[in-house]
Amino acid sequence: MQCPSCQNTDSRVLESRSADAGKCVRRRRECLNCDFRFTTYERVETVPITVIKRSNAKETFSRSKLINGLNRACEKTSISNNKIELIVDEIELQLQQRNPKEINSSELGEMILHHLKTINEVAYIRFASVYRQFNGVNDFIDTLENFKTSKDFATIA
Repeated sequence: MQCPSCQNTDSRVLESRSADAGKCVRRRRECLNCDFRFTTYERVETVPITVIKRSNAKETFSRSKLINGLNRACEKTSISNNKIELIVDEIELQLQQRNPKEINSSELGEMILHHLKTINEVAYIRFASVYRQFNGVNDFIDTLENFKTSKDFATIA
């Protein structure tokens, strides 16, 4: 590991611990040349996931973009940021386990809606209205009627 101070490649590990809920290892290091102390993080390298948009354009999956969309949908609801992170973690894990590492944006949107449906009705409708590009009141009414009659409808307590 290269020292950020003197660029020497010899260092020793002073301390290692799990970080980011066990998803990476944090290592405290000391340069053997200049005694500068620095921190490194070791993560598993994953194959990038490609999202195929409605326009057939391809873009790399963005965890932060998904979190931002969920934050907007869940704004002023009882859903915590921690719950949003768990939803994104689960979706990202499902995507990493797929082969090939491509997903249509419509399929990704349905995965998100599936999670929101069991958690919060308002967040579900908000996300659906943007994702499905609602054009008027009738789109809301149709979605609400489908929501109420779907067999996996869960009563939110």
